Amino acid sequence: MNKQELLKDYKKQEDKLCLSQVLDKIEISSKRDKIEYTDFLDMYQVSLVENFLRKIQCKTYQLYGGYRDAERKVLIIYPERFDDKMLEKNYDKILKVIRIQLPEEEKGKYSHRNYLGGIIKLGLKREKVGDILVGEDGADIIALSEFAEVLKTQLPSLTRFENANIELEDIQNVRKLELKVEEISIIVPSLRLDNIVSDLARTSRSKASEIITQERVFINGQNETKNSKQVKLGDIITIRGKGRFVIKAFTGTTRSGRTVVLIEKYV
Repeated sequence: MNKQELLKDYKKQEDKLCLSQVLDKIEISSKRDKIEYTDFLDMYQVSLVENFLRKIQCKTYQLYGGYRDAERKVLIIYPERFDDKMLEKNYDKILKVIRIQLPEEEKGKYSHRNYLGGIIKLGLKREKVGDILVGEDGADIIALSEFAEVLKTQLPSLTRFENANIELEDIQNVRKLELKVEEISIIVPSLRLDNIVSDLARTSRSKASEIITQERVFINGQNETKNSKQVKLGDIITIRGKGRFVIKAFTGTTRSGRTVVLIEKYV
């Protein structure tokens, strides 16, 4: 395996580092005939890694975040002899759930930001933690198995969680919390991505272009850097730092020819 040759087309140092680590996992898995996995990848890294693995024609992998539609995922590399059932048996060795159940007087008090802020305040590494699923009565935090016990032990030291009940759960018991959505309408001159992002992020078109160039925009899980990309019905658009949106319908046209777009926003 010639790393330099495989990575020669990638200019960004952080991309090369990420993909180099992926190649290391592939090599170790092959030599030791065992499962290897990475830390959690964010949406950009998931897109980068998935496209790279297709390019090098690697088929013995899975991107897994604990539940369907997870944003943050680990890359699992496995030997060719593994089938789906063998892989599923290893999920609990890879990921665990830290379940925080709030006391009655604190239910509904905390948002995703409060839980993530607590983890960062503890000085713990973000890449060891996956999605944080927030409900009225608490949250399920998905984490690497070897890191989960540390997180469970340290969370009660935070004032906000000192009265909470905190337990470890197997990953298959992660709670499928119902996501809250609200409908909004935007009016755009065209269905170009920069127009859509400008309205969704509530910023200027030039700033929206910067956000796209900074690789912070994803369509259906794939990083998109073209301002002129045409958005279609059903597209799921994620803007890092701004949220996730679904194109639900094109509901009309104004007299000036602008398009009215119905959006579902995850809140």
